[in-house]
Amino acid sequence: MKLVSWNVNGLRACVQKNFMEDFKKLDADVFCLQETKLQEGQIDLDLPGYEQYWNYAEKKGYSGTAVFTKKTPLSVTYGIGVEEHDHEGRVITLEFEEFYLVTVYTPNSQNELKRLDYRMEWENAFRAYLLALKEKKGVIVCGDMNVAHKEIDLKNPKTNRQNAGFTDEERAKMTELLDSGFVDSFRYFYPDAEGIYSWWSYRFQARAKNAGWRIDYFLVSEELAERMDSASIHTDILGSDHCPVELQIH
Repeated sequence: MKLVSWNVNGLRACVQKNFMEDFKKLDADVFCLQETKLQEGQIDLDLPGYEQYWNYAEKKGYSGTAVFTKKTPLSVTYGIGVEEHDHEGRVITLEFEEFYLVTVYTPNSQNELKRLDYRMEWENAFRAYLLALKEKKGVIVCGDMNVAHKEIDLKNPKTNRQNAGFTDEERAKMTELLDSGFVDSFRYFYPDAEGIYSWWSYRFQARAKNAGWRIDYFLVSEELAERMDSASIHTDILGSDHCPVELQIH
């Protein structure tokens, strides 16, 4: 089963940059999107063979997630069931027979870390949500988690320390999540791989210089780890400032 996740940074813009060609080429069984930045009715995607599930932010042109799946889920839920966290369209959960698949667009801590306190509250609530699911069956969580976990996960760790996405606090929350029973699929297969990123700033020719960050993930609950066949990051796909990430499981 091939799973793909991509922060498209505005789906309408991405559609103008070969999204459909990339979508067809990747040929995922389940394709998750983050940062769709649209409302219901603002786009009509013709995806034969796929069911479509959308979670829109209340604020227009902001956040938002979607999942396209060839396999019909047993159930679909939106958000994490916590009022203060469920207005921005950040989470969709599909239940399949053998696991839950959760796609997430984690809140950014923003310039001057003005949203870091909220981010910490979110992290605790989201982890609790995942652990409650994990008590029932295996969990795969994917998406833009807005943190480079270790120094190996970004080009310039020294100059970015305590910037949004590489604060000690955010990195500690990722450690806490992994320690609660999840595996970072990419690092499972490539523990020492350097220079492979999933996001590059639009500024300073960052992508041309490969001055990137790995902030898009597939995390798998430990009991599913032995079912992973491969993990990959499609750095050659250019329709967004992020590129798609992939997990194949059996």
